[in-house]
Amino acid sequence: MTAMISSTAAAAALLAAPVLADHHRGPADIVDTAVAADDFNTLVAAVQAADLVDALKGEGPFTVFAPTDMAFAGLPEGTVDTLLMPENQAQLQAVLTYHVVPGSYTSDSVDPGSYDLETLQGSTVNVVVGEDGSVTVDGANVITADIEASNGVIHVIDAVILPN
Repeated sequence: MTAMISSTAAAAALLAAPVLADHHRGPADIVDTAVAADDFNTLVAAVQAADLVDALKGEGPFTVFAPTDMAFAGLPEGTVDTLLMPENQAQLQAVLTYHVVPGSYTSDSVDPGSYDLETLQGSTVNVVVGEDGSVTVDGANVITADIEASNGVIHVIDAVILPN
């Protein structure tokens, strides 16, 4: 599986190279931003396996709660391998679209409180913004907020969130 993710990530990086080389035109889209960050190799491989690249390169705006490679590694052994199998594409799409909310929500645009936001998957995620500025999404911590992309914003989370 590591070889598959590494080769997929390498291919994605090669595809993104023209975008990165032409960075003076403004931020890249969500997918190319994730590729450039190099902490989302598993996420990028999953987005490709789920056939969601074009959707996440779409106009948006989208808010993406992006789990790191370490977050994916925290799933039970074999989970990622199973999700990446072609016969599980619909399940993988459901998991990934659960991490995406229509609209652009930045940390300076929400007051402290609890919010239920509808995801592209159709269920809602619970976002809790603390008085101290901390943010959780279905219990996952936002570890880096407000990464701008041309078609939305990415918030890095420390766990993979799963729909019920």
